[in-house]
Amino acid sequence: MYASRQPSEGLPVYQPGSGEDFDRLYEATYPRIFGTLVALLRDRPAAEDCAQETYLRAFRAWPRWRANAPVEAWLHRIAINVAISHRRRERLRQVGEIVRRLGVPSEEDPTRLDTGELIAELRRLPPKQAAALVLRHVHGYTNREIAHALGVPERTIASRLAAARAHLQARLAPIHGPGIWLAPGVPTDE
Repeated sequence: MYASRQPSEGLPVYQPGSGEDFDRLYEATYPRIFGTLVALLRDRPAAEDCAQETYLRAFRAWPRWRANAPVEAWLHRIAINVAISHRRRERLRQVGEIVRRLGVPSEEDPTRLDTGELIAELRRLPPKQAAALVLRHVHGYTNREIAHALGVPERTIASRLAAARAHLQARLAPIHGPGIWLAPGVPTDE
């Protein structure tokens, strides 16, 4: 199955750095690489772009490819990395669209409020919980928008928010008293 095996196995042999061999490799592997990218991205135009980027990166690295390594596995690794990078860029683009649609958060800096204890406790939260809490209650995004921007299920955002609130209430209750308390102007889930 791998193109780097010996000719006795009936498979082609490729020489690293050879332009002619790279052309043969492209013709032999494109359908499988493209199929993998379509399956990963579920978007044919994006898969075409990623396939092009895969072969561009492979061509640049072709002189350094080791002939004893399976060439198709090497190409698939490059393709998967390109697809992951593409998905990351798409998520960032989606977050940017959300910010453009909802507007830039207010200039008011929440750390300037008389909530030193709250800020200190926010910094102690796990980063994913803190991010969900800040996006929800400081910037006013909905759980659905946060989930979409972070690429996780909406229920995950809800559980992160619940865990963050429980942590903050447990840590800040001795200071502010038991019960539910919110600073004026902080949006709630209702």
